Amino acid sequence: MIERAGLDQRLETAAMTGMTTAVWAEHQPDKAAVIDPDGRTRSFVEVNRNANRIVRLLRDAGLKAGDAVAVLMSNRGEFIEIQAATLRGGFRITPINWHLTTDEIAYILNDCEAQALFAEARIAASAPAAAEAPGLRLKVSVGGAIDGFQDYDAALASLDGSDIADPSLGNQMLYTSGTTGRPKGVFRATPAVTPQAMYALRGYDAHSVQLCAGPAYHAAPLAFDVRAAMGAGATLVFLDKWDSEHTLRTIQDRKVTHMHLVPIMFQRLLALPDEVKARYDISSVKYIIHGAAPCPPEVKHAMIAWFGPVISEYYAGSEGGAGFMINSEEWLRKPGSVGKKPELLGSKILDEQGNECPPNVSGTIYHQLPPGGGFTYYKDEKKTQASRVGDYFTMGDMGYFDDDGYLFLTGRSAETIISGGVNIYPQEIDNELIKHEAVADSATVGVPHDEWGEQVKAVIMLKPGYEPSDLLAQEILAFARDSLPGFKVPRSLDFVTSLPRSEAGKIQRGKVRAPYWEGRARQI
Repeated sequence: MIERAGLDQRLETAAMTGMTTAVWAEHQPDKAAVIDPDGRTRSFVEVNRNANRIVRLLRDAGLKAGDAVAVLMSNRGEFIEIQAATLRGGFRITPINWHLTTDEIAYILNDCEAQALFAEARIAASAPAAAEAPGLRLKVSVGGAIDGFQDYDAALASLDGSDIADPSLGNQMLYTSGTTGRPKGVFRATPAVTPQAMYALRGYDAHSVQLCAGPAYHAAPLAFDVRAAMGAGATLVFLDKWDSEHTLRTIQDRKVTHMHLVPIMFQRLLALPDEVKARYDISSVKYIIHGAAPCPPEVKHAMIAWFGPVISEYYAGSEGGAGFMINSEEWLRKPGSVGKKPELLGSKILDEQGNECPPNVSGTIYHQLPPGGGFTYYKDEKKTQASRVGDYFTMGDMGYFDDDGYLFLTGRSAETIISGGVNIYPQEIDNELIKHEAVADSATVGVPHDEWGEQVKAVIMLKPGYEPSDLLAQEILAFARDSLPGFKVPRSLDFVTSLPRSEAGKIQRGKVRAPYWEGRARQI
């Protein structure tokens, strides 16, 4: 205990200058820090040495503390090394969604004022996007050659890997996915530092193995998988793309203890045949955290029954949040909730007139900003102020508090269906439809109606073994009528073979809705 207390103190001190990885490299030099999808393993001492080399490479290119570094790559070990470098070099890192178009990537490179770019060769947009970013002083290719870029391994080979003498804590700026307009950088003047006590509460120890199944550039996997593993000294196992059975195999073979998942991953795991699920040992799992998208209660009940009460849920966004969190035991008492009103920071539900809603009445969720003001949208004061009421901010989510102060999400304000002047929240409808034995996924949207403005339509993806038919559509709608108030029951239903979801697992209702509104001047 005394030895662990001493280690924790060293880690807490090192975290203030971004040198946590250096402490772990000294404490457990040969332990695997990161395992790539192809099985390549890098130890903590290897990651630490390359982090120091990257700082020296950036400084040699003229970058200084506060300057921006962009990363455009899939889940692989270099991502961790660059993270560790920017943390100790005082740089501001912006991981970019590599699924974006060349134009969108170039926009972020310029908007965040990137002076260095680390890009993966297999991403076709890397070179053309970089060509549109004149502020780049350094361009480095990973996993192959890119014209006009330095090779990652060659660039680092001759540099000193010893710990830098003058570390300073770096920062990050992620970009919101945004439902309208360009994405915006979420900037915080003061970097966030997670205390070691938080890792202890989540059950991390010397044998912990973290699985990163989502894209590392996204806020949630970055925080709960990548940065958690780096802070807790756990081995990080990267997956390159989602495959349900491969995920179970990885959990078994790597003895995974911790992971962040999103509800669509739950649904796809649960959809595996029983004999496949029974084939794999998942007893190593101690902690699953999920969020990023609302989870149908039926799905979560099934996951807890399978994995046990190891599942915790958070509610937050790239902008932050008041600190909503709920574990399995508490959730089973309040199914569907994302947690009770936090004590540290305030939260409230406001109606369209700015009045606080009473219990069980849905409105827009507002979170109190932390001391010091929290975040701003980078170079967009208008959007920053538009999201605020006093010292509270909103991410556009809708929900209500029950009589006991537990928060329940009902959707996003931009997704709200307004039919005959009545607000209808599509997530509530999806939560019921997903319970039908034939339904694999659901996206409820509002479609044009001359009299009511919008009409509720269910867009359904079926499980394997079921075929679309008018009879099945009527059966699903009848099922909805048994559990929903009449005004929320879909008036029509369409079948599709797939539903668009973001890399974070959020249903992209705008894309589902768009074809129904095509050619109309009015979009609501």
